[in-house]
Amino acid sequence: MSIKVFYGILIPFLGTSLGAFCVFFMKKSMSDMVQRILTGFAAGVMVAASIWSLLIPSLEQSEPMGKWSFIPATVGFWLGILFLLLLDHVIPHLHRGSRDAEGLKTRLQRTTMLVLVVMLHNIPEGMAVGVVYAGYLAGNESITAMGALVLAIGIAIQNFPEGAIISMPLWAEGMGKGKAFLGGMLSGIVEPIGAVLTILAAGLIVPLLPYLLSFAAGAMIYVVVEELIPEMSEGIHSNVGTVFFAAGFTLMMILDVALG
Repeated sequence: MSIKVFYGILIPFLGTSLGAFCVFFMKKSMSDMVQRILTGFAAGVMVAASIWSLLIPSLEQSEPMGKWSFIPATVGFWLGILFLLLLDHVIPHLHRGSRDAEGLKTRLQRTTMLVLVVMLHNIPEGMAVGVVYAGYLAGNESITAMGALVLAIGIAIQNFPEGAIISMPLWAEGMGKGKAFLGGMLSGIVEPIGAVLTILAAGLIVPLLPYLLSFAAGAMIYVVVEELIPEMSEGIHSNVGTVFFAAGFTLMMILDVALG
């Protein structure tokens, strides 16, 4: 594994860590407006990354299939959606206040569950970075080092508010700033681990690359629609989240087209 790839797979984890670091100089609770802005921006980045960095390369690599080239992208996309749907049934959402969630809270601290849920949702993002770098290392013409880097940066941008959104509630619930930062940072540790494991399995992965790229896209889109869009649309002035969704989407699109 080259130094370039090593640093690339660490970038998303750095984004989470920087977001978690906000706990040291922010107020104990994040305002609804700021949270909507960060969530909307992150959602826009993830949607653009899913399209330009994952789905389009998946379709390009399937072109030899002719008019059936949509099959790998479609199958992989739906597998990603169904994988996250399964996770949501296994790990209930605490913000819904369901009976299952309430039952889990009696056995595990709410803060631990929060970190666990985010870690599970971060696994597909780590896989996405690993899959793209595996394709680059295998010499795939449709994947460049800069394109892989852009995806890593896009996920890091999305991870920044995520790290803050985890560490701030941990602090608000009585945890020390150091431990709250550690909790937010550790929620992103699965991403470089998942990326490295994916790259190490490149021999198995490269033939399935179109499916795996679209799988990562489906998983990311699920998180956006199920988690981020409802959060950015809550309360008054919900259009602020929409505006910053567009800003995040535009920024990621520009990065991917200009640098990828």
